[in-house]
Parts: sequence; structure tokens; C-alpha cells
Amino acid sequence: MASLTGDKLKISIFGESHSEAIGVLIDGFPAGFKLDTEKLLRFMARRAPGSGAHTTSRKESDLPEFVSGVVDGVTSGSPICAIIRNTNTRSKDYENLRDVPRPGHADYTAYVKYGMAHDIRGGGHFSGRLTAPLCIAGGICMQYLEEKGIKIAAHVAEIAGVCDKLFDGVNPELDLVLSDAPIAVLDPSSGERMMAEILRAKEELDSVGGIVECAATGVPAGLGEPMFDGVENRIARIVFGIPAVKGIEFGAGFGACRMRGSENNDAFCISGGDVATQTNNHGGSLGGITSGMPIIFRAGIKPTPSIARTQKSVSLSQMCETTLEIKGRHDPCIVPRAVACMEAAMAVAVCDMML
Repeated sequence: MASLTGDKLKISIFGESHSEAIGVLIDGFPAGFKLDTEKLLRFMARRAPGSGAHTTSRKESDLPEFVSGVVDGVTSGSPICAIIRNTNTRSKDYENLRDVPRPGHADYTAYVKYGMAHDIRGGGHFSGRLTAPLCIAGGICMQYLEEKGIKIAAHVAEIAGVCDKLFDGVNPELDLVLSDAPIAVLDPSSGERMMAEILRAKEELDSVGGIVECAATGVPAGLGEPMFDGVENRIARIVFGIPAVKGIEFGAGFGACRMRGSENNDAFCISGGDVATQTNNHGGSLGGITSGMPIIFRAGIKPTPSIARTQKSVSLSQMCETTLEIKGRHDPCIVPRAVACMEAAMAVAVCDMML
């Protein structure tokens, strides 16, 4: 099943953008864990739409309803099922897309695979709306990991060529992330310049993309497996489930390809009585196994494909070329809202390995 991931901790996401509800089933989470519901809601709010001129005007409260697995705020050991009801939908905006697919979107490939059965409304189960259930799972996992001394935070590293400073690979100061700002950054001036680029693209009926950097500290050495179950594999599998992600790199990433071995190799040392490395080009993973250093990745996110400009497309019923004007409410840049999603992806993957 394409929407299922995990080994010890299995996560299944269900629903569509305009269905009655969307939700997540979390199987394998320990019993007896006290959830901080207010903290979970604050985390969910960072991903929610309608928070400013730089996001879609679709407003959803994103309030999770726990159907099972949580009793009086404490996990019971049975599968946790949580739903979010969709309340602010305008399905008529998508009626023409069944015949004329949006460039850059999954409309055409969904038609090829599912035919006329695909739910086209709001992008169906290809929609970024499905990252809300991921954030429920991620928010719960983050609380569990915090009790184990593991912290996770992400920030916008780049939007439209405007760059924020990056985390220090050895000692990333996660508490410095301005997570409550419209754009989560380390340097407030970078966020202001990013916002200007987003609004400029919106005025020009266009969109922009960017990069999110995410880090986890306190992760013990020895998690993960070689080959296909390495820590990078597990994280990347979930990160690529976030719509619009086009690439991911760990540590120095592609920059390591331009270094010599003497530059890229992280010298081992003793720090606080433990084995550590003086630098962290490996991003916390060697041979697919955590080294005890911070896990750091950066994910590239493409520009929102649904833009207000007239675009070239085709009519699937007439098999001829035509033009398309997209209606509906869409983000000129989805990168700011993806920050919480990256934290959720990291948390789910690390929690699965910890269990």
C-alpha cells in the first residue's frame, strides 16, 4: 500500500483533499505515553493553511480527533487513529482538470493510472493536504523523542535564491529557529527578503520554490542498517512522501562530490567521554548507521505547480492541445509550510528506529 510506511512503527495515511476527512493510523506506538495536546496543536498550526498573504486562503483548523488509541490523553497501546475533518472546500474549482491536466501536477499521471476513478478535487490524495495527518504522527513522535533527549528542528534554508544561514554541523543551535515567524529562519532579515520574493511571485501570478534544512540532535549511535534500511533511506522515504519534494541531501551532500577525501573525511575525536567527529560532513550517518553526531538533511521543494498564469496543456477527451487557467486557492510558495512536515518526517523515521 503506497500510503503505508514504517517497520516497528507503522504509519498509514488516508483520505483526499476534499473528502469528508483525512487521517492517520499509527500502529506500534508504546502504551502509557502522556500526550501534550496543546503542544501538538501548536505544531499542527505551523503547517496549517491560511496564515498570511504568502499562503493559500483556504482556512482549515486542522484539529485532530482521536478515534482510538488515546484514552484521557494517554496512549493505550492499540493503534492510534486520528482524523481531521475537511470543512472549507470548493470542489467546483477543479471540475475542468479531469479533462485538462495541470502542468507540473499529478493530474495526468493519476488519469493514466486510475482513469476516471481518481478524485480530482483539490488534487485528491496527491494533495499537500495529506501532510496534515503526517504532522499528527510526527508531532506525537517528537514528544516521545524529546523525553529521550532527542530534539528536532527545521528552518527555511532558501527561497527563490535568498539564503538563510545553515545549521552548524557539529552543534546545531535548534533553539535559535524562529519557528513562530511567518517563515521559520535563523536570520530574521533572510525571512523578510524571502517573504518579499514570495509576494513578488504572487503579484506576477507565479510561484517559487526553495530548500528546507532539518536537524536532529541527541540521536544515539548505532541506529539503522546497511544497504536498504539505512537511516538516510528511512528518512528519505518519508520526505519524498511530501508533495513537491524533488531532492534530498545529507550532511555536505552534493558538496562532498566537489571535495577531496582529505576535506570530506570527518576526523574522529573524543568529546565528553564519547567518540565524536570534529566536523559533520557525513550528516550523522556512516554506512546507513547513526554515528551519534547530529542528523542533518536538506530537501529541495519545487515551485507550486498551480499558478494563476495561462498555461499550455491538452484535452484528454479531444486529444488536442489547449490552454488552461487554474482556479482555486493555492500557495505562491509551499516551502514555509513544509518546515513542520520535514520535522515530522525526521521524527517518524527516528522514532521507528528507536523502537
